[in-house]
Amino acid sequence: MHGVPPMTYRLTRFLIRLFYRLATRVKVLGAEHIPASGGMVAVTNHVGRLDAGMPYCLIDRADIIMLVAEKYREVAIFRWLARALDGVWVDRFNADLAAVRTCLRRLRKGGVLVIAPEGTRSPTGNLLPARSGAGFLAAKAGVPILPTAVTGTEDAVARVRLKRLRRVEVLVRFGATFQLPPRPDLDAQARLQAYDDEIMCRIAALLPPERRGAYADHPRLRELLAGT
Repeated sequence: MHGVPPMTYRLTRFLIRLFYRLATRVKVLGAEHIPASGGMVAVTNHVGRLDAGMPYCLIDRADIIMLVAEKYREVAIFRWLARALDGVWVDRFNADLAAVRTCLRRLRKGGVLVIAPEGTRSPTGNLLPARSGAGFLAAKAGVPILPTAVTGTEDAVARVRLKRLRRVEVLVRFGATFQLPPRPDLDAQARLQAYDDEIMCRIAALLPPERRGAYADHPRLRELLAGT
């Protein structure tokens, strides 16, 4: 933990888990792929507001690094949650070097960075092009990446079910961790693009075909699905 009393973190995580236990029914596939310790970047698609708290229910570790968009500083509950969970405030629209340095430092100390490479919720539920720099952070810190795919948390679906006092049915699939290669054959921009493509295709491979969006026809996805 980094400046947050352990009791505060545990209590906040308990409340989050209680809410999700009451509001959702989560089926998890591939949980054996989650490392029990060590630095890691967990990458996931992002389709609804319910996605944000899922890592605290699914990853049983006290060193989760959650990025929180600056716009939520204006909302008291999110401000409190970010402080209680030791979140990292990030400016999504500009190069936020302070956030990058904080994430790298905590990754190198063995933390788990949870990030949605799309950078925002997908309005259709289908994958959007990556824009977060998740590959840069993983490669720079030298840590493995855990691909994750979530379905069922779409805002429209969740809203209807919760209004009817029905639990939201969620499916979470974890894939095998992987490491990004150095790729000295590429210049910096091409290397980052290759990293983003690898990450997003790994997520796409865990999603139903109709949810693969911008990566549905990507050559790397075809390789992954063919097992090559």
